[in-house]
Amino acid sequence: MGKVFKVAIAGLGTVGGGTVKLLKQNAEEISNRCGKKVEIVALCSRRKTHINVDFDVSDIPWYDDAVQMAKEVDADAIVELIGGSEGVAREVCETAIKSGKSLVTANKALLAMHGNELAKLADDNNVNIAYEAAVAGGIPIIKSIREGLAGNKILSISGILNGTCNYILTTMKETGRGFDDVLAEAQAKGYAEADPSFDVDGIDTAHKTAILAALAFGVPIDFGNTYVEGIRKISARDIANADEFGYKIKLLGIAKVSDKGIEQRVHPCFVPKDEPIANVDGVFNAVVVKGDFVGTSLFAGRGAGERPTASSVVSDIIDLARGHDERFFGLSSEFTKVKPISTRDDFESSYYIDLEVEDKSGVVADIGKILKEENLSIEKLIQRGRGTKESNVVNLVMILHSSKEGGLI
Repeated sequence: MGKVFKVAIAGLGTVGGGTVKLLKQNAEEISNRCGKKVEIVALCSRRKTHINVDFDVSDIPWYDDAVQMAKEVDADAIVELIGGSEGVAREVCETAIKSGKSLVTANKALLAMHGNELAKLADDNNVNIAYEAAVAGGIPIIKSIREGLAGNKILSISGILNGTCNYILTTMKETGRGFDDVLAEAQAKGYAEADPSFDVDGIDTAHKTAILAALAFGVPIDFGNTYVEGIRKISARDIANADEFGYKIKLLGIAKVSDKGIEQRVHPCFVPKDEPIANVDGVFNAVVVKGDFVGTSLFAGRGAGERPTASSVVSDIIDLARGHDERFFGLSSEFTKVKPISTRDDFESSYYIDLEVEDKSGVVADIGKILKEENLSIEKLIQRGRGTKESNVVNLVMILHSSKEGGLI
């Protein structure tokens, strides 16, 4: 590798534009840290007149076809910032690798769906894939697991991995407003898309969770076996109930090793208020990693946006320029092993139940009997209100002791 590390960037929207800005603005610092100059040798975007770049890039060769650029350009690495799990983005990544160029990408959907094939292709062509920006924006969680915690057996990972959902849940808690109202506000502020399904239904978090599980446990990516539940059904009453019990509600991606195999799940959780991750609010992300030697580590920061995500993209470029071996799983794909995936029935946790029942004697005893038959027991219970002539219905809210989900569903 020479004294110049050459990169070509496909996609010049928010993150792509930010990447160009950072490479230009901090060129001297980057060069000093790499020991060589990082040079942008080609650019490509869908619409040249709408690129998100403040600097003059007229001196950089332009391609209208990103796949052609990935194949023909004389570059050490292709930076794919187009997005999407199929189409041009996938073709650019495959073409770059087959052409002997390393790949930098922020595309979590592509990696969750096709990361195993890309990792094998990279091994076969002796090139690297770097993807720090694909999970948790500006938080260096990929490097932390792959490098800083490499000597540990990772026991579990859990995290707030979607800023849109965290903003909505935080605002519901602070204002007492309902989901639909806060979602509309998030859309008006640009925190949520016009179609928010990808975020609020948990898909984005599930993509990231599947990637983290593969990296942490040395297994192939298995997005299809990730249990996914979003936040659409969370009500203001749920938020208030959680608060009364001493919790906050967070949408968490969870990956852990259990006696039944690998658990991969995404769903709203009651998090104790005294846990550090419970106090990560707004659009911020956080990841908690438990290792057998290091114990528990918390990583928190901005999980999206131009500058944080571009920071992670450029950190990958610098690593490649330094000659780091960025194997996808932290090891060659031939050493990854398929392990059993734990089913939803075997998920073990405490559970929250909100019931509307008749206000009469014996109701709690009847509920207790039903729970006992499934080996479930009540840890905390609150009854709200009293029955009246107009309505003899009251709200019964409970937290169960830790148990397997199979007894509930």
